[in-house]
Amino acid sequence: MTVPPPANPLFTGLSAFPLTPMVGAGVDESAVVRLVGRLRDARVDSVGALGSTGSAAYLTREQRARVAGIAVRHAGPVPVIVGISAVSTAEVLRLAEDAQNAGAAAVMLAPVSYQPLSDDEVLGLYEDVTHDLSVPLCVYDNPTTTRFTFSDEVHAAIARLPRVGSIKIPPVPADPAAARERVGRLRALIPEHVTIGVSGDAAGVRGLLAGCDAWYSSLAGTVPGPFVALARAARAGDTEAADHETEQLGVVWDLLARFGGLRVSAAIAEELGLIRAPSLPRPLAGVPEADRLPLRAALRGLTPADTGSTA
Repeated sequence: MTVPPPANPLFTGLSAFPLTPMVGAGVDESAVVRLVGRLRDARVDSVGALGSTGSAAYLTREQRARVAGIAVRHAGPVPVIVGISAVSTAEVLRLAEDAQNAGAAAVMLAPVSYQPLSDDEVLGLYEDVTHDLSVPLCVYDNPTTTRFTFSDEVHAAIARLPRVGSIKIPPVPADPAAARERVGRLRALIPEHVTIGVSGDAAGVRGLLAGCDAWYSSLAGTVPGPFVALARAARAGDTEAADHETEQLGVVWDLLARFGGLRVSAAIAEELGLIRAPSLPRPLAGVPEADRLPLRAALRGLTPADTGSTA
């Protein structure tokens, strides 16, 4: 009997997704260095470079390769998971090669497409990409962005492919029992070595409490301190500590619901002076000035440890 490999620790704990700040049409590489260094110092469990928070879809192949290399060089002992999502399979394969050449510990892939994709087309994409891949892959399930909804059956088929190590699922239900049922249902269909990670920062704690192995977080890429504390409390089952940390970020949760993780992460980084404004690639616009006033008040209440500052 073939014994399945153990779950990859690379895909457990808190994975922090940093921004890729822009200056005009170019990447602010010094800001990327600074943001990744903060994650290293905060001891996140992994860095998720060039995901949705990293604005990968707006960058050229050359820019993405440079950002991947910067992230790997400056993350120190923290493993880097590099996003390779693109519209065509040919481009995904080129990006996978670039990520591996940069020294990525793993890659993550969402089924991005201009034309709507069928289940068979999505399965075929992952079959093509994993065929020659030499590092583990995280399945990036993000229906808000891709407009593709994974069924559990498609997840199960992809999870059996070689080198698939994790599934990044959308937010779990708010009801704890329903959240546990959702995670348990998927867990029963996939190999033991494939981890389940939750995305959506407002759902991260309840995802971990429901049995997810990892939290793939946008805001942790900018202010790692509170999210490291949240993730560790939730994974330990300490709901009181997790609730306390969650309450400290009340204004942020409200903004997330309105503007999404990328825009709110950029606003926080700009307000903290970590990056220059405007930092998002055009045509994206940031959080409006009027909505930043309560955010500034909330940020003033955070300590340097909360924001991930080493100053």
